[in-house]
Amino acid sequence: MIDWEMVAPMVMGIVMFLTIGGVLVLRPIAKHLGAYLEALTRQHLEGGQREDISQLRDILDTMNQRLTLMEERQDFTERLLEERTRKELPRE
Repeated sequence: MIDWEMVAPMVMGIVMFLTIGGVLVLRPIAKHLGAYLEALTRQHLEGGQREDISQLRDILDTMNQRLTLMEERQDFTERLLEERTRKELPRE
């Protein structure tokens, strides 16, 4: 017959040994893995911000080009209207 009074302390000793060993071995691994994941996340977030800034610069450049084109067209239209009004006005 199994003497449970002797088995229980052995089981507790083995569980304690495995727990302490697991903490001593796995804690540094988990710590380094956490630092790596944090650095990876930080790099990803900064990369996303750089992409956003680059996209905003592209949008601003496009808007600047379109505004310049509109200014040129407005100047051209004003010159045409000015010429037309000069031709239509009777000379005295």
